Amino acid sequence: MTTAIILLYLATFITAVIIVVNTNSTSKALAYLLLIFLFPVVGLFVYFSIGRNYRVHKLYSKKLAVDRAAFPELESQFKAYSEAVVNSVKGALGCFISLAQFNKPDTIITVNNKVDLLINGEIKFPDVIEAIRHATKFIHIEYYIFEDDTIGNSIGELLKQKAQEGVKVRFIYDDFGSKSIRKSFIDDLREHGVEAFPFYKIKLLFFANRMNHRNHRKIIIIDGIIGYVGGINVSDKYCNPNSYNLYWRDTHIKLTGSSVLSLQRVFLSDWNFCAKQNLQVTKELFPIEYTFDDSHKQVAQIISSGPDSDFPNIMYAMTQAILLSKSEVLITTPYFVPETSFLNAIKIARLSGVDIKLLVPGVSDSILVNTTSSSYYQELLSLGVEIYTYQKGFVHAKTMVCDSFVSTVGTTNLDERSFNLNFEINAFVYDKTFANELRATFYRDIEDAVKLNLEDWNNRPYHIRFFERVMRLFSGLM
Repeated sequence: MTTAIILLYLATFITAVIIVVNTNSTSKALAYLLLIFLFPVVGLFVYFSIGRNYRVHKLYSKKLAVDRAAFPELESQFKAYSEAVVNSVKGALGCFISLAQFNKPDTIITVNNKVDLLINGEIKFPDVIEAIRHATKFIHIEYYIFEDDTIGNSIGELLKQKAQEGVKVRFIYDDFGSKSIRKSFIDDLREHGVEAFPFYKIKLLFFANRMNHRNHRKIIIIDGIIGYVGGINVSDKYCNPNSYNLYWRDTHIKLTGSSVLSLQRVFLSDWNFCAKQNLQVTKELFPIEYTFDDSHKQVAQIISSGPDSDFPNIMYAMTQAILLSKSEVLITTPYFVPETSFLNAIKIARLSGVDIKLLVPGVSDSILVNTTSSSYYQELLSLGVEIYTYQKGFVHAKTMVCDSFVSTVGTTNLDERSFNLNFEINAFVYDKTFANELRATFYRDIEDAVKLNLEDWNNRPYHIRFFERVMRLFSGLM
């Protein structure tokens, strides 16, 4: 027994050194140190299962190398086009010009776009189904959750039909989030000509760490000219009313124009990785010319991030957007466990006189995350940030509107998992008309929410506030 205890102490000490050396996030490092010292056996298992820094993991390094090697000509075109767009709209973008110049190879800013707001699954899915029906060349789909249910089967049947008609259908599904379709559903798609591959397939031996780094993206591309991105997965729960007896509030967008090429770039990078193929730039896959089309004027920018990216690009872009704002920031998120720099950006903006409003769930699908989120509210409320808890159902939308001009809609939650661990994608739109539409949606949503009061919040029972602070110690792990 003594030998076992000595070995456990030694393993804990060595692991602590590894955590300090290899974990860039201070809050995450402290959370893991606290875990392994309080619960050594559990802590060691958790850290070596899901805690390693996969931003430098060889698997993702290989993916990054494949991504960069696959599209050298496209990268050059992207850079030249983006610079031309920035120069042409510099005056219109005002103080947000530095956000538009966000310097990543696949993060181009495009000018000739039409962006349509899609609220909830009951609006999104009919639009998607109609677009799929009219596809003539290819359909690309990438989803975190794709369920074997009514809407999932409706889309699945349509994909099989289009594949039989000769349309090329490529389908990426997350092996954890879409576990209900991994067997017969996928086999049926493949038998009918659909190419379908899991992203980072879960294997029993490595189940824990593979479950931690998921593809959380939701992308659809039709013929290279229509794209969809946002928070709505393929599941009956997103269509109201539903059999879950819970109103599901979510947001998606439909893109038409050059921004679809950026979505295509992300999809093909993921496809080449999980399908082990080497699709290149062709006129069929990238049919839109980089032109300044007078019919569509909305400026849009697709930003992706994940364990394969050098930086948490989406978090950096959202943080910068907040810090550039002069009057108002409206944020909707289902999970609010912010990284320190993002939280500080909100505080700085508020102290600078910016009106900040935050909409979060009153009813959540994760009690622990909701409790941890609550630990941040007192400090924000004391600065004058308005916090609303949604009561009509579960708010799953991931949106932000800055100064009624810059908007973002995507897959990214405001937590460590989305910022650093999962593969995510967001669209940033620079357009007053779209921003005002999303802003109006936010204000309609808070009519179904309760505004938190600082005095009442501070008067909550001590044991609740204490438990929230304890959970916050582990926020870096959520």
